Amino acid sequence: MRDVLIDTGCIVALLDRSERNHTRCAEAVRTVSGRLVTCEAVIAESCYLLRHQRGAADTILENVERGAFQIPFRLDESSAPVRAHMKRYARVPMDFADACLVALAEIHGTGRILTLDGDFHIYRWRRTRRFEFLVD
Repeated sequence: MRDVLIDTGCIVALLDRSERNHTRCAEAVRTVSGRLVTCEAVIAESCYLLRHQRGAADTILENVERGAFQIPFRLDESSAPVRAHMKRYARVPMDFADACLVALAEIHGTGRILTLDGDFHIYRWRRTRRFEFLVD
């Protein structure tokens, strides 16, 4: 089973039942096989965006603690690729969390992603590989 990247929008939709993509994301997570991997930047964005939803940040961190969300990414080992991605996609523009996810795709050899972010249609991992969207 290959790892599956999970982005901020999907985490937010999972925890906010009023979010219009909640059902789509919940179904995608239920049916996907593989570890859900992400980076601390995505966790931080998700906690911030859900800051007004009672208990959401705690739930996100609990998911990290129990291993539902794996965080194998280390910025100190990947800062050069992150910077290169942000420069390459400066016109999009690419934010820090997205750059970390592209670097994570390269490290783990997978473009399978749970995201609502259309910019991942533009981004490429390992220079030419397209991401495989797992949220219908």
